[in-house]
Amino acid sequence: MSKKLYYTDAYTHKFQANIVEHVEENGRFALILNQTHFYPSSGGQPFDTGHINQIPVVDVTIRETDDVILHWIEGTPPTTNAVKAAINWQRRFDHMQQHSGQHILSQAFIRVANAPTESFHLSENSVTIDIDAKELSSDQLSATEQLANKIVWENRPIQVSMVTLEEAQQLSIRKIPPLSHEKLRIVSIEDFDMTACGGTHVAATGGIGLIKLVKVERRKGKIRIEFCCGGRALQDYHRKHAITAELMNQLTTGLSDLTENIGKIQAENKQLQRTVKKQQMSLLTFTATQIRNNAAKDGSLAIVTHIHNGEPSALRPLANQLISQPQTIALLGTTSNKTQLLFARSEDAPGNMAQLLKNAFEELGTGSGGGKANAAQGGGGPVTQSQLQEVLSNAKSLLLTEDQL
Repeated sequence: MSKKLYYTDAYTHKFQANIVEHVEENGRFALILNQTHFYPSSGGQPFDTGHINQIPVVDVTIRETDDVILHWIEGTPPTTNAVKAAINWQRRFDHMQQHSGQHILSQAFIRVANAPTESFHLSENSVTIDIDAKELSSDQLSATEQLANKIVWENRPIQVSMVTLEEAQQLSIRKIPPLSHEKLRIVSIEDFDMTACGGTHVAATGGIGLIKLVKVERRKGKIRIEFCCGGRALQDYHRKHAITAELMNQLTTGLSDLTENIGKIQAENKQLQRTVKKQQMSLLTFTATQIRNNAAKDGSLAIVTHIHNGEPSALRPLANQLISQPQTIALLGTTSNKTQLLFARSEDAPGNMAQLLKNAFEELGTGSGGGKANAAQGGGGPVTQSQLQEVLSNAKSLLLTEDQL
């Protein structure tokens, strides 16, 4: 079995080893070393990447049958058994900061809100914990963050030890997992937290740098906390500072007045939207009156065929304006990137709009829709204006037949 050196030394990222076995699976190769510092995906923490004899290591897993570490490589295995390995230190240290920060944050939530952590997930883009709590106040979140960073800045030692299950039961361990080995690996933060964990951690809490909560959301009866530590917290600050600076520059305002100015712009925008909507409705009313007055008449019945050149979303309010008048049938369409049809009639007008729409799409050779006898709509691929006009004209002609009327 390979010696798992990362258990006792998280900081070594260059080492020598011997290949004891090659594994091939579906055209991929993995190396088994007599000893390794490469961490495999486990316990919510992703695997290390790096190189073995300059060959990229792209995944590290645990073989379930014998607990051996598999180093999956890009390409074919080295020709020699003795190899030199190097771990991507930037990735490793990032994982150490995030994972150690999670231990502190999980204990802080217990102390502040009596909210234990149910699960932990670390990826390249985010770090989250799901905690067992129905609700957390802003004061509790703030107090948890303050306590977590207090522990970070006190630079408390983080130590690793191996204990038996009996010994673990005598300790103040956050959660004792099912025992799969003779001993449990315990990660301890001096006078603050003890938990069973197989991950890589910084030597003292000061190495975490900073812990920042960035998002809180409810998920399946739990609360998910997204946070970032160390280098990720700095990157998060850089990104948000750049956005804030750009907003201040565009609005010609200072940081203290930024939210107030944005609020004013939002209020003005809402007022403009209301004004535009009112004007659009006035225009639709005018348009509806014009096209109805110009529509073909069959006695008192007005049949409107109209191709709208604006947004497809305007078809419904335009149709509603038209059929608010008695004895009116509206056959409307629009086409640009795609074709939209809407057929509707007033309650006192004849015709089955759903059947008429079905016939129209069959004639176009594209699209589908549905509805009821008094209104139906649908969409399809783009067609030419002349094709659309012909379909609307044919629908009108069909309405004028004895079967439809």
